[in-house]
Amino acid sequence: MNFILKSVTVQDSNSDFNGKCVDILIENGLISQIAEKIDGDVTSVDCSDCFVSPGWFDFLAHFNDPGHEYKEGIENGLDLLVNGGFTGAGILPNTNPVIQRKTDISYIHSKSNYHLTDLFAYGAVTIDCKGEELTEMIDMQHAGAVAFTDGLNSVGNADILLKTLLYLQRFDGILIQRPEDARLNMFGSMHEGKVSTILGLKGMPSISEVLTIQRDLRILEYTGGKLHFSALSTAESVALIKEAKSKGLNVTCDVALHQLLLNEQAVMGYDTNVKVNPPLRSELDRQALVEGVKEGVIDVISSHHLPQDEENKKMEFDLADYGMIGIQTFLPLINRLTDEIPFDTLLKCFTENPRKILGLDVNAVTVGNKSNLTLFNKHQEWVFDKSSNLSKSDNSPFLGQSMKGKVVGIVNGEKSIFNL
Repeated sequence: MNFILKSVTVQDSNSDFNGKCVDILIENGLISQIAEKIDGDVTSVDCSDCFVSPGWFDFLAHFNDPGHEYKEGIENGLDLLVNGGFTGAGILPNTNPVIQRKTDISYIHSKSNYHLTDLFAYGAVTIDCKGEELTEMIDMQHAGAVAFTDGLNSVGNADILLKTLLYLQRFDGILIQRPEDARLNMFGSMHEGKVSTILGLKGMPSISEVLTIQRDLRILEYTGGKLHFSALSTAESVALIKEAKSKGLNVTCDVALHQLLLNEQAVMGYDTNVKVNPPLRSELDRQALVEGVKEGVIDVISSHHLPQDEENKKMEFDLADYGMIGIQTFLPLINRLTDEIPFDTLLKCFTENPRKILGLDVNAVTVGNKSNLTLFNKHQEWVFDKSSNLSKSDNSPFLGQSMKGKVVGIVNGEKSIFNL
């Protein structure tokens, strides 16, 4: 289908049309013309008051498929991604069974073959993500795995980590590491500090993350390779990665969007929807994460969408499972950050940067490129409640709140949808 996006403002620092209101002609899945005004005998899509950017990419999402589809499932997750504005997403391997064979990778990719959003599978580093025996990563890479990680679990064994970094260099692969010393965090419910003491909850100390990053950076310096730290949460972590980058180490990192917005004070009401791992930390940590994004130390902002069913969330705080959903509210929550971080800086963290890290094509809003685009209205208001929530789960502290910012369409090659 060929069509013209009429009167849309380009939001893409890599485009010559950045900040300009233009018409964009899409033909056969490509951007064939961008001009102030385009007339043609094709369908016109009115994009007044809307912006267009390169297609958004969610670096880390969890759909529990196969094994726990009652929490989300891939089909439902894909619908969420479209509604949230994402043309691509990386999927964690912590399923049942674990994504650890080439057939598992093919299963994930086959689910999105004809969908608007492309799914990219991350293969497990160790069998069943237990940190003991390495998987056949080369087989998974041949099947299309774009990165390797134990996902929600840290690769805690230093020998396994070292061998993985060496092994992945055979095909220029990247290791995504969740930096956590699980023993230091054992039985923890929230950030260890003054608030945890007041609430009487077992704390999760910052050093659990910091010590792991220190160790892993030393190993990376020794082995070489590519290492990405997932879900940063502390000020010291940002400082360590900033130093490592200055040394020339091939290291990148991401942060969950909720970590940039909330701190440990959110736990004061014992709302289990704010029980996440890593935990919401101090305001000083939150500010350091914000500065990390502004300075480019933190490369990626992800939803870290982790749906949990009611049985695992509506219980005592210390017994509830970790995680919150975040795909559908991604844009309005990004908007809440624009008082602290320029929108263009934020945009790079979920368009250009994640694709570069994974070695995927980055499609700027430029003539001749594939039409991989997200259309959004920054000012449209709506309410995120049970009727508008498309997830099977409702573990979000933002449920019931008024939202500002709505995705109104995505284009991915010859597939498109508008006015979601």
